Amino acid sequence: MIYYVYDGSFDGLLTCIYEAYYKHENPDDIVSMDKLDENFLVQKYYIETDRSKADKVYNSIEEKISLEALKKVFYAYLSELPKSGICILKYLRIGYKIGRQVDENLSNDAVLAIDKISHKVSIEKHRFLGILRFKMLENEILYAALEPEYNIVGLLASHFASRLSNENWIIHDIKRNVAALYNKKEWIVKEMPLENELIIHEDEEDYQDMWRAYYKHMAIQSRKNLKLKKNYMPMKYWKHLVELSNL
Repeated sequence: MIYYVYDGSFDGLLTCIYEAYYKHENPDDIVSMDKLDENFLVQKYYIETDRSKADKVYNSIEEKISLEALKKVFYAYLSELPKSGICILKYLRIGYKIGRQVDENLSNDAVLAIDKISHKVSIEKHRFLGILRFKMLENEILYAALEPEYNIVGLLASHFASRLSNENWIIHDIKRNVAALYNKKEWIVKEMPLENELIIHEDEEDYQDMWRAYYKHMAIQSRKNLKLKKNYMPMKYWKHLVELSNL
């Protein structure tokens, strides 16, 4: 078996696509370096990230297939799911042959796989747009912690840069130790291990208590359905929701 191994970046993945496509090679998988398991049956080729090659693939997806295909490829990359890299390669090979009709070809396993993966990432993104909870830190920076299944911090950042444009904020994926940081002008995503305990603004606990009281007051006890609530809002997300954290 042949594995292409890259540095984990989107440019790195696109460089792998370039190498496989233009060298007419058929790797068995495309794997991020930090996801690589030792296997003596695997022949590993380490692909060095090349921005110019990545840009060529990026532009070719948009021009020869569609902008929607580019979005699906990026979402599949953010899923970090096993075999997502090789699924992307197979999907693009079909896309380069038939163009923007590729997403109508759901009878093809690779096309269907990318469609399902990108849909899962999209659902989680939209879910967090509604449930992300910020708290005010002592330095008056808004801070929101989350532990998403997929690597969606960058997808959330663009939304909140518009919605909270007059605030300094941090959206922190504590599962991956990465965060989106915004300074009222622009946002970046960078590594951010949580090394020290956060100092909450002196008024924050009062705000949280008021929110819990409001949530409890608005709830109709006779219509309480915990099973339905879990279906709409899996318990893995409750930890960071002020109104549900004590349930």
